Amino acid sequence: MAESSLNRLKVEALDLFYQHRVDSNVSIEEVAGAVKDLIQEDKVKHFGHSEAGAQTIRRAHAVQPVAALQSEYSLFWRQPENEIIPVLEELGIGFVPFSPLGKGFLTGRFNPETKFDTTDFRNRVPRFNEVNRKANQPLVDMLTQFATQKNVTPAQVALAWLLAKKPWIIPIPGSTKLDRLDENLGALNVNLTPGDLESIENASSQIKLEGARYPAFHESLVGR
Repeated sequence: MAESSLNRLKVEALDLFYQHRVDSNVSIEEVAGAVKDLIQEDKVKHFGHSEAGAQTIRRAHAVQPVAALQSEYSLFWRQPENEIIPVLEELGIGFVPFSPLGKGFLTGRFNPETKFDTTDFRNRVPRFNEVNRKANQPLVDMLTQFATQKNVTPAQVALAWLLAKKPWIIPIPGSTKLDRLDENLGALNVNLTPGDLESIENASSQIKLEGARYPAFHESLVGR
């Protein structure tokens, strides 16, 4: 796979080579060892994980230092705070949160009546059914109110919150629209003070979020 990537990209080395999802049929030590060999051959520069659990990260790191972990993290999904972030900080591993805008929910563009295209993955995500969107709306309302005070957008506040958490947290919002890209980049100019962060923390802690983030069959593949 690494060789194929090198050929497609027409580069001599891959800057960051991720294992996207842990393979239960292959020991993590074997995976880390294979990447270590690629690094020694100057074909890969850094080793990354995606959606790996804390103990898996430790085991891999003992064989080949892990440079970055890519996992979901946002005000809409804060589970990494329990075990993952402390391990990353201890081992000096960068965190690359995907879906930092909660698959679009934190932008304020949806409401309980929103109808997604039939091909949209969110149709199968429990957190995005009509009942749960209604239950989770207070989180968006809180962000919107805060954004209005700052004269920015809810998405920019959500991204700025992540950027303010740790200097080694680099969110990766996705978009197919140039104006959304510009909006996301604008989060770099949103200065959240310690008081702002405390206010967001206090407000969000009062909101009980409903619904699993993935269908059951998908959730079983992550966090191992």
